[in-house]
Amino acid sequence: MIIRDRNKWLPTSLKEVRERGWEDIDVIYFTGDAYVDHPSFAAAVIGRIMEDEGLKVAIVPQPNWKDDLRDFKKLGKPNLFFAVSGGNMDSMVNHYTANKRRRSNDAYTPGGRPNARPDYASYTYVNILKELYPDIPVIVGGIEASLRRLTHYDYWSDKLRPGFLADAPADLLFYGMGEKSMREFISLVRRGVPIPSITNLPQTAFTRYIGEKYATQKKWETLELHSHQACLEDKKKYAENFKNIEIQSNSWEAKKLIQTNHDQQIVINPPYAPLSGKELDSVYKLPFTRLPHPRYHNKGAIPAYDMIKHSVNIHRGCFGGCAFCTISAHQGKFIVSRSEESVLEEIKEVTQMHDFKGTITDVGGPSANMYKMKGKNLDICKQCKKPSCIFPKICNNLDNDHSTLTNLYKKVRKIEGVKHAFIGSGIRYDMILGDNQDAATKKKSIKYLEEVIKHHVSGRLKVAPEHTSDQVLDIMRKPTFNLFHELVPLFQRINKECGLKQQLIPYFISSHPGCQLKDMADLAIQTKGLEFKLEQVQDFTPTPMTVSTVIYYSGYHPYTLEPVKTAKTKKDKLEQRQFFFWYDPKQRHQIESSLKKINKVEWIPLLLDKNNIKSEPKKKKNSHSPKNNQTDKTKKKYRSRRK
Repeated sequence: MIIRDRNKWLPTSLKEVRERGWEDIDVIYFTGDAYVDHPSFAAAVIGRIMEDEGLKVAIVPQPNWKDDLRDFKKLGKPNLFFAVSGGNMDSMVNHYTANKRRRSNDAYTPGGRPNARPDYASYTYVNILKELYPDIPVIVGGIEASLRRLTHYDYWSDKLRPGFLADAPADLLFYGMGEKSMREFISLVRRGVPIPSITNLPQTAFTRYIGEKYATQKKWETLELHSHQACLEDKKKYAENFKNIEIQSNSWEAKKLIQTNHDQQIVINPPYAPLSGKELDSVYKLPFTRLPHPRYHNKGAIPAYDMIKHSVNIHRGCFGGCAFCTISAHQGKFIVSRSEESVLEEIKEVTQMHDFKGTITDVGGPSANMYKMKGKNLDICKQCKKPSCIFPKICNNLDNDHSTLTNLYKKVRKIEGVKHAFIGSGIRYDMILGDNQDAATKKKSIKYLEEVIKHHVSGRLKVAPEHTSDQVLDIMRKPTFNLFHELVPLFQRINKECGLKQQLIPYFISSHPGCQLKDMADLAIQTKGLEFKLEQVQDFTPTPMTVSTVIYYSGYHPYTLEPVKTAKTKKDKLEQRQFFFWYDPKQRHQIESSLKKINKVEWIPLLLDKNNIKSEPKKKKNSHSPKNNQTDKTKKKYRSRRK
């Protein structure tokens, strides 16, 4: 049955507060998302954490910021503080496409309705609250504030902006996944420590005037970054900053960061060490209803909820280190996994949902196949400063054993009521096919892939090679496309042996830093040779706190400070994107024109004729390229386009 008792949720109105018998509220939490009481929604998690700590918490979802601000006034003043989050997504990513066109829907709003939150939602909410209630502390968290905590490039305004607290004067900023820091924070507040004086809490940020004294932990080393003004004057200094920021974000034992902006400094305290599995399990034991609040009854489905309501997240963090991705910047590089018992218990709960019909849509995480993986020697991990454990090759210290995950899948399939358990998260096939594995580990990796293909694919297995050019892939921190050439026949063989007719769906990105027209033409020819007509494609969108965004804005790679070219204009981006759709007759004339422009006329028949061309992978030492049955004539044509 659908739960209709509103007291099962945190209150969202004065009426619901009164129904609980509360005379006052300890914390009022404003969020840019609809209130869905599910562990995949950050507002629900943090709200339940605060409730678990004994606080009376109310949530105001998607407040109206345009009228007389009654949504910001309706619950009055909290006893302790206001809390703010822009939502599960950066509001600008939520609102705009890579071409800066306004989106017509919002997946985190009932009915997918747009315009339920402002641009730069976290900034707007903080400033409204500070203006209305200057005497009440405001704390802020969530992906938007977290990834904008220091000087960052904002693609939508095309400006280098200062750290979040320079434009939205919250008393304290929580970055990353905030469960541990929130519990510690509440403990301090309940002991009567004034919020403005809480300056030694890990994984938080605050501002102070230059020379102003504040409490800190003696064990923390300090690293001072180039000032915001220096970054404005010199793009190379902005790039240098990012390298230090990323290294500290990915460090087990990080330094405190300080960045000056005029007469103030933003102080970023080091993050906590990764949570234990037991600590993560405790989050999922909180009393979530797993449902949207009843206030949304008959107001339309919430698309983001519909996508994940029958899925289960089994771990957090990602050690892939992809240059365009923010997962490690927010969740961390080190994997924190739930226990098997916790995962299986949640799946049993899902099977009891009123609309469950037997299909678990995802048993995964940021990357599906990193569950329980960690360093063989954690002392080595604690000293490591590398952004990726698998690029340019799998780390010798990484325990890359897939057997634990394979066994978990088998147990999931045995749960009563589960007919299908799919893996909807992306799979890192370089962890399966990569060279740097011993024979036993490689065998378990292949066994894992076989298990996934046989039992956990809903007809389409999604993977993300992202590009075909080794030069572009190096910048992306992604493996050579030769590995995809290995994956295709392996996928086909397993399907044939099992009598299946599944599809392999690759994701690709155009206009990524370092990518030129020649690279996109090569991508089109190679994927055509593998008989793919691409569907899952996107233009690169610069988002705060990624290597790729730093390159896009500054023109320099932050680790080498070497210049890198990037397509920036709408015309240049569309010219790259067209190569994804070589099979569309409407694109033919423009593609021909582009190939002539880069002096590759001989590639026109390779790409635009109607014959399938079997491509061969680029030759590299120690590559594991599959045998190719091309005719000599076809091989000669394929090689000639590279000259």
